Amino acid sequence: MMTLSPAEWQAFALSLQVAAGATAVGLPLAYLAAWTLARRHFWGKGLVKAAIQLPLVLPPVVVGYLLLQVFGRNGPVGAPLAALGITLPFTTLAAGIAAGVMAFPLMVRACRLSIEALDPKLEDAARIHGAGAVRRFLTLSLPLSLPGLLAGATLGFARGFGEFGATIVFAANIPGETRTLPIAIYSALQSPNGDAAAARMVTVSVIAALGAFLLSEWLERRTRARLSGRSK
Repeated sequence: MMTLSPAEWQAFALSLQVAAGATAVGLPLAYLAAWTLARRHFWGKGLVKAAIQLPLVLPPVVVGYLLLQVFGRNGPVGAPLAALGITLPFTTLAAGIAAGVMAFPLMVRACRLSIEALDPKLEDAARIHGAGAVRRFLTLSLPLSLPGLLAGATLGFARGFGEFGATIVFAANIPGETRTLPIAIYSALQSPNGDAAAARMVTVSVIAALGAFLLSEWLERRTRARLSGRSK
């Protein structure tokens, strides 16, 4: 029977914590960004889109380096934080930031596609019947875009759970603090007799990814069925 060592379980639990935290913080911001891109027209919109999608096309190591430059002790964000006694690089929070940055474009895209698929006529009808902007959003737009929100959450969690390149540069490889499961697998492969440990952790990663995907599919089907029932 496959059993993980305490250090391997620790890396697995840390990956879950980092991915869940990155998704929980990033998803509302991603939905706001997606809503702005889908419903607003402004100068520089193309540049904003490109900036949001940049982590998808840049090597993750480059993203980690840029995070280190921004949040490091001499960086534009890191220097003021350091003056307050707050250090971000090489901490668990840094691992969460790296995972969130890498997952953000996927969450924005999933949410934006869902928002763009909404029929504007429904919102127009609600506005004609006196529904204000907040009410239209809470009772119409947000519920109808829930499938995209769920898809964004799943993609963000999966990307955060599997993040390696940006994390190892910005957060390093500190056991119990920044050594997530992908980094633990990498570390095991670097040791002479680490193949068995790496295989165990890879198996757990595959099982966790499949579980997250199946849960997402189930939730999305239930959400679509519920929305279809309301529309009848």
